[in-house]
Amino acid sequence: MTKDPFVAHRSLLFTVAYEMLGSSADAEDVLQESWLRWADVDRAQVRDPRAYLVRTVTRQALNRLRTLSRSREEYVGEWLPEPLLTSPDVADDVELAENVSIAMLTVLETLGPTERAVFVLREVFEMPYGEIAEAVGKSAAAVRQIARRAREHVAARRPRVPVSRSEQQAVVERFLAALRTGQLQELLDIMAPDVVLIADGGGIASAAPAPVHGAALVAKMLARPDRVVSAVWLNGAPAGRIEIDGRVAAVSLVVEDGKVIRIHAIANPRKLTRLDEPAELTR
Repeated sequence: MTKDPFVAHRSLLFTVAYEMLGSSADAEDVLQESWLRWADVDRAQVRDPRAYLVRTVTRQALNRLRTLSRSREEYVGEWLPEPLLTSPDVADDVELAENVSIAMLTVLETLGPTERAVFVLREVFEMPYGEIAEAVGKSAAAVRQIARRAREHVAARRPRVPVSRSEQQAVVERFLAALRTGQLQELLDIMAPDVVLIADGGGIASAAPAPVHGAALVAKMLARPDRVVSAVWLNGAPAGRIEIDGRVAAVSLVVEDGKVIRIHAIANPRKLTRLDEPAELTR
């Protein structure tokens, strides 16, 4: 029996929604809403099910993103995306891995809802401007302008120098080894002097309420031996999972010139529900 198009494209649809929302829970809700709409559609009238479903998911994600904007403004402390456990295979698609990274999703959070949708559909999924226009309710000309502004906005905030998979993995391994020993100097050696630590506890878990700047301060916060540190793949990149007294945190790193320049630490337990089963991300 031929698989239903929604089922066949589910991984793609989840990836679109997750890219737009930065939350797997919200992405799953969007997929559920989109499925209900798909169930009522006359399939004979749908020429391209994949494009139709992407448009449907985009519209639902836009609606969800607009309602989430206020709650994220009121979020306790720093807001970071929800990390996803992924297989190393996701990194084989370099562009996808870069665009679903915690660092990129954090940058996308600074875009407006429509700008984010246009950027994701154009830059990540390479959709034609006409299809994007249908999805976001704008003209193709307007979408081109929005895409240009979003591209410039993201380019000004994303990591300046692309890092190879091998270099990223080597630096992450050194950083995790330093965390295991809790040695201050080993942490200082692997971090850039102007490193920034951003932690998300959501008012539930203990976390710095604002970004912490500078290797000396960050190292002092991290240099403690009473933790279990393991290497994992999160959002298509090597990362770390830390357990302290039964509490879990996920750590994602931005690397430049062989040093850690930014640390994203997610400790909010509501955002750590996808760390046991790999998520399928595709485009």
